[in-house]
Amino acid sequence: MNISYNWLKNYIDTDKTPEELSLILTDIGLEVEALDKVQQIPGGLEGLVVGEVKSCEQHPNADKLKVTTVDIGGEAPLSIVCGAPNVRTGLKVIVAQVGTTCHPTAGEPFKITKSKIRGEVSEGMLCGEDEIGLGTSHAGLVELADSAVVGSLVKDYFEIKDDFRYEIGLTPNRADAASHLGVARDLAAYFRKPYTLSDVSAFAEGRDKGVQVDVQEPVGAPRYAGVTISGVQVAESPDWLKEKLMAIGVRPINNIVDVTNYILHDLGQPLHAFDADKIAGGQVVVRLAAENEPFVTLDGVERTLSAEDLVIADQEKPMCIAGVFGGSVSGVTNETTKIFLESAYFNAVYVRKTAKRHGLKTDSSFRFERGTDPNMPVYALKKAALLIQEVAGGEIASSVTDVYPEPVSPFTFPVNYKRVQALIGKDIPASEIKSIILALGIGILEEKEDEIVVSVPPYKVDVTREVDVIEEVLRIYGYNNIELKPQIKSSLNTTEKPDKEVVLNQIADLLIGNGYREILNNSLTKLMYVEDEATAVRLLNPLSSDLDTMRQNLLFSALTTVSYNQKRKHPDAKYFEYGKAYFKNEEGYAERQHLALTIAGNQVDEHWSLGNKRTNFYHLKAAVDTIVRRLNIAGLQTVEAGGPYFDYGLTYMKGQKPLVTFGSVAVENLQKADVDGKVFFATFDWDLVTKAIRKNVIKYREVSKYPAVRRDLALLVDDAVTFEQLKQVAVKSERKLLKDINIFDVYKGDKLPAGKKSYALSFVLQDEEKTLNDKQIDSIIKKLMLNFEKETGATIR
Repeated sequence: MNISYNWLKNYIDTDKTPEELSLILTDIGLEVEALDKVQQIPGGLEGLVVGEVKSCEQHPNADKLKVTTVDIGGEAPLSIVCGAPNVRTGLKVIVAQVGTTCHPTAGEPFKITKSKIRGEVSEGMLCGEDEIGLGTSHAGLVELADSAVVGSLVKDYFEIKDDFRYEIGLTPNRADAASHLGVARDLAAYFRKPYTLSDVSAFAEGRDKGVQVDVQEPVGAPRYAGVTISGVQVAESPDWLKEKLMAIGVRPINNIVDVTNYILHDLGQPLHAFDADKIAGGQVVVRLAAENEPFVTLDGVERTLSAEDLVIADQEKPMCIAGVFGGSVSGVTNETTKIFLESAYFNAVYVRKTAKRHGLKTDSSFRFERGTDPNMPVYALKKAALLIQEVAGGEIASSVTDVYPEPVSPFTFPVNYKRVQALIGKDIPASEIKSIILALGIGILEEKEDEIVVSVPPYKVDVTREVDVIEEVLRIYGYNNIELKPQIKSSLNTTEKPDKEVVLNQIADLLIGNGYREILNNSLTKLMYVEDEATAVRLLNPLSSDLDTMRQNLLFSALTTVSYNQKRKHPDAKYFEYGKAYFKNEEGYAERQHLALTIAGNQVDEHWSLGNKRTNFYHLKAAVDTIVRRLNIAGLQTVEAGGPYFDYGLTYMKGQKPLVTFGSVAVENLQKADVDGKVFFATFDWDLVTKAIRKNVIKYREVSKYPAVRRDLALLVDDAVTFEQLKQVAVKSERKLLKDINIFDVYKGDKLPAGKKSYALSFVLQDEEKTLNDKQIDSIIKKLMLNFEKETGATIR
């Protein structure tokens, strides 16, 4: 957004330099990204002075040249050779001294030097208007009035005023500052002085019927105002108006359009001028478009409208996409003599969706889709009508039509002084807080000792809560005025415990320390990668067929990464990724956070002493178990993994919900992603992980000074019996003294009966209070053997 320094000074009186004002604007939240000098005339007539020709003699060596002496107020007059036909004694002229750079209307700038012309010394140049950018005439010298003061600056004589343009990086929440008035309001609050609005009391309504208005969609257009102006003459705008617009980078078009652009950047209120004679039936209808209704915009492009698009139409056709873009038929042309001037407050959601639907971004839509001032349309309309009368003639033919059935109310809520001080972190006096609030244009409805009830004008669309007012107070008070103290006075922390981001980073650090690399994939994927099309979230306007669906898992994202790297001779993979999966459900849409682990290829880099040791399921299981132990998640049940993703695998259940599923990726999935070899993949339901560790309490226990004892058992069991079943039997048999159980050998072969296998288990026993004796140990082992035989049919070998 561009703002003019001189334009701002129309609203607020300040002696601050452009550079000083730049710093102030940035401090109060309107960051100035660039400050540029803007000159009405290239070069700004710098170095040019008023001179008087004291003598004018024929050049001795050239018939068309004269030798002059020119007084410019210095110690001695200058000798200048001139070929202009109108040079004469007593003429007040523009003099370019030696060293001055002239900027001609056409061509490159040139510098004046002392020279000899046909043998006569010339110490400057007497200027014509085309030689210094004042115009295009080359007929002779610019003749100044006799009252021009010799030696004075030419830029002062022509009242040339340099301007400065601020390029402000306006944040989306500051719709109220998207104009010179909006910026001036903030400066007024900072300086604690009033700003000045133009007087529109000269506006006089006409008595003609004018164009009628029918608002059929009041939700889309809560307020719609307009007035008819007749007898206008469309022409080039006066210099002052063109200069205002060019100072902020807007190209002048004609006096009518220029006035609407001026008001938009002046007040932040978009206007639109229609050729009233082209409005069929003499009536403006604010309605929704018909589905697939055709419409040709000002740029000559035919667009197909949606039934959700708000349009300004006449009795036959759309004339304008409301708040976004005008039409090619009803716009103002050089033949226009009667206009209907529109000033409205449109629903921001309507404008935002329409602008996005049609890919249109205009100065009007920029403001409407962020929220404009519902109390501004009529004032802006009157100011614009008076300006049109000034620059285009005509008369206001009708009264102002103002359709505003449900006025927008201010935002009202309490603001507590102590909460303001607590959030800002400084004991700002209540009187100062109140002063800033009033300076910001926020009313106070009720005052108590420790709080006030405020009334926020609706043009501050983002100030709807107490915390928003606190932010407003802070930016005017000044972030730089909040001292950094050794001790933090107060802070607000509503983060749940444990902090999700802290846990996430802890596990990321753990995985990186174990050789994993973090990857980040697009959430968009192919439809063929989803498990259930009925719950798939499809894109309405996909970038391509490969990016038309939101992913339902992180598996295929990981496989795509593996495939990409395999094709570039990097087959070894140890990846992890945090990401979301997306689903459609009865309530609408849902998303779940996941952590995915992926391994493939060799376990370690190729080396002559190590050989090629391939990754396997147990390498992945070790990583999963490490994460579970690190997070101290207990009470998990192990079941075999089901579903279409794995050839085999396990799932750790937390209650009835799967916490993590991991295994060897099914061959058909590898083929879909064009992956060679085996890939092992694990996916954590990170939302469930976060919930599971929420009540974790870390307790410290001294290391026991009594020794642990290990005993081993070899069990003959059925093929269907798993180690997890044996482990659960052992834990249930001895909860107090059994500290660990491990499987260190599995055997299946000809020496065993069919359908049987041998497990070799180790058991670690320890008493925290005394040394175990043989009798206690033997008792525990016998109980284990008995329960193994009873509950799993095991035979002790």
